Amino acid sequence: MTQNQGPSGEQNLSSEDFSEPCDADELTGVWDVVVVGAGPAGSSAAYAAASAATAGYESRRVLLLDKAAPPRYKTCGGGIIGPSRDALPPGFQLPLKDRVHAITFTMDGKLARTRRSKQMLFGLVNRDEFDQRLVQCAEKAGAVLVTGVTVTGVQQEEDGGLATVVLQDGRTVTARCVVGADGSAGRVGAHVGVVFDQVDLGLEAEIPVPPSVAAAWAGRVLLDWGSLSGSYGWVFPKGDSLTVGVIAARGKGAETRAYLREFIVRLGLSGFTPSIESGHLTRCRSDDSPLTRGRVLVAGDAAGLLEPWTREGISYALRSGRLAGEWAAQLADAQDATDVRRQALNYTFAIKADLGVEMRVGRKLMKAFERRPRAFHVAAIGLRPAWRAFARVTQGHTTFAGLTRSHGLGRQTIDLLTRRLTS
Repeated sequence: MTQNQGPSGEQNLSSEDFSEPCDADELTGVWDVVVVGAGPAGSSAAYAAASAATAGYESRRVLLLDKAAPPRYKTCGGGIIGPSRDALPPGFQLPLKDRVHAITFTMDGKLARTRRSKQMLFGLVNRDEFDQRLVQCAEKAGAVLVTGVTVTGVQQEEDGGLATVVLQDGRTVTARCVVGADGSAGRVGAHVGVVFDQVDLGLEAEIPVPPSVAAAWAGRVLLDWGSLSGSYGWVFPKGDSLTVGVIAARGKGAETRAYLREFIVRLGLSGFTPSIESGHLTRCRSDDSPLTRGRVLVAGDAAGLLEPWTREGISYALRSGRLAGEWAAQLADAQDATDVRRQALNYTFAIKADLGVEMRVGRKLMKAFERRPRAFHVAAIGLRPAWRAFARVTQGHTTFAGLTRSHGLGRQTIDLLTRRLTS
């Protein structure tokens, strides 16, 4: 599916709210940190690296590169869960389109039940507006934004020397550290040698709806466990539009497209014309996939960092981007190959100790979900501990990994769902 036109929904920001991108001719000299990709991971990395100057470091030159100027649409439900909220820059104002207090669970359109929470479960945003505000934060911290440039490769000197980012027009940018946040199909991840062991296809439609339909969905999302192995569908309300999507393993494109069509019909939304139809591959890294190579780090989708079961990636992008920016600032100060390796290893350890642990639990949940989706549905609609655990994760009080370390009912629920899992 292809993007047809710009995203629908209210745009609260004007062009005056953002600085003009830097002229691409100003790429000369040695930059301390060059970040490739201005999505949540890249903007967070640029913000963190630029902000390091306020924490006692020398002033640094931080460059943020992207092939397109914000705002731009991205296939994404736009759910901002607790860990995403907690990883945002101080004072960041979320451009929420809705606040979710209820989830309707279905299994291939059947066995519907709605669970509710007095506290907000998570918020919903339009990604174009959300991403643009993150770029603004990076610029305010001192990062320089250059758009309209495409990165075609990365080169590195031997023995811990400088890195060079190669642009499509033949120009080069020299850096003491490069952060790749250019997506799972980007050139920086290829340079590092990122390996993926789970690839899924997400399809999505932005559907403008009349006020009566929008009111029926306000504050409530729908999650449907699909008939394809490991698949699910979603409906996220965004004011005057609904984001409707499905995701399943790559290799079943026709079946996944049929799932989305049938899902929209089942929801009674086939009479409304989507403003956007789009698709996107999500890729999860293998457990031993590299995160660094010399003076180059990868974060977010470029590193294959996302939750394997839900395929939630915004929180992983924000958190890994922040860590990448912090360690990039340290790596930029490295004077020799030994120190370069030390700082790169520190970043790898930081990711593996946090997001890596969560991904291992997510893989276990995904394997169990593929084999027994009905058990997950029954748990969500019928077991209060399972619902409470799910709510606490989305609200940011804990994580799936945190539940496995606890001694309460949340751990017992995960053990129950995965106890018959064989390796």
